[in-house]
Amino acid sequence: MQNRRVLISGASVAGPALAFWLRRHGFTPTVVERAPELRDGGYAVDFRGASLRVLDRMGLLGAAEAAATRMGAVTYVDSADRPLVGTPPTYQSGELEILRGDLARILYDATKDDVEYVFGDSITGVAERGDGVTVTFARSEPRGFDLVVGADGLHSNVRSLVFGEERAFRRDLGYYVSIFTVPNHLGLDRAGRFHNEPNRTVGVYSARDNTEAKALFWFGSEGLDYDHRDVEQQRRIVEEKFRDVGWETPTLLKAMRKAPDFYFDSASQIKLDSYSRGRVALVGDAAYCAAPLSGMGTSLAIVGAYVLAGELAAAGGDHATAFGTYTAEMRGFVAACQKLAEGNGKWFVPPTRAWLKFRNLNYRLLPYLPWRKLIEELPLKAGNAITLKPYAVARA
Repeated sequence: MQNRRVLISGASVAGPALAFWLRRHGFTPTVVERAPELRDGGYAVDFRGASLRVLDRMGLLGAAEAAATRMGAVTYVDSADRPLVGTPPTYQSGELEILRGDLARILYDATKDDVEYVFGDSITGVAERGDGVTVTFARSEPRGFDLVVGADGLHSNVRSLVFGEERAFRRDLGYYVSIFTVPNHLGLDRAGRFHNEPNRTVGVYSARDNTEAKALFWFGSEGLDYDHRDVEQQRRIVEEKFRDVGWETPTLLKAMRKAPDFYFDSASQIKLDSYSRGRVALVGDAAYCAAPLSGMGTSLAIVGAYVLAGELAAAGGDHATAFGTYTAEMRGFVAACQKLAEGNGKWFVPPTRAWLKFRNLNYRLLPYLPWRKLIEELPLKAGNAITLKPYAVARA
């Protein structure tokens, strides 16, 4: 086995999942994370199809099921909180739904004993040489590795350093989202309540056995010029966009100011011809972000980590061969998952009152529509759009 020393940037989902499989295959991964500690916050993420089988092969499916949100129906309401229409649980949450932070904790706990984690640091330079890569860091001394993998999200630092500026690969879908933790002041019991105004959606759903809730704000917009690390600027954007929306919006905006895990970003996709360059590869959102509107980002991250590590092991660590087969194996799966996001925005964030009425009518009629089953099966079909190889594991 060659190229055993692998540096992974990012300790959210794709990074620890990749570290898990690399260790199982006999590699020595190191994970570097910009945040000072594991980030426990975040929104609910879905599993469908192949990603559930990967979790099972990791021996972590039981832990994920134990932490599942078990979310019930979502009810859309008017400004006076009167129910208008509802959607069934599977429509929003897939086969298994879990909070991103809970999933990150499960993956970290499964790897922390035999994987080196470096928190509070980030990569500043990647210099490839003939037999490896020299990496410089913001705080640590330079180190040598055989391979580097960017698992650092939509705004991947590794991708910018090695592949070029983000704008060359990012496709914005015309929507922005903010999600954060708030008190469960509505007393929701594994349920959600959403309210729509034209081009805006605000909602709240219970989490962690109803002890807290997650607030979400979606809105449609042309591209915004903002700093994706300036949280205060992002909060002001959300407040400005929703300052005239009724229902529970003022209460949720007030709670936003105290939220410990505020998140804001564009609904965007990453389109790359290849997920590697030289001794550097990308995985998860850094390589093929599908946008939150797809509901498939976590599935892509979990499956992508499994395939990348498996192909490296199958090739005996030969990165040129492994990175090529990794891209080939993932290409169709990525395309299927990204396609799910196309057109979903108008259903979740109706642009006009006419579209809002049309959407609600369709939801009311959904149980009676002959193509209802087809609509429900589309995400599952995408989730199964890859055949998982049974990669041999070097050690238990």
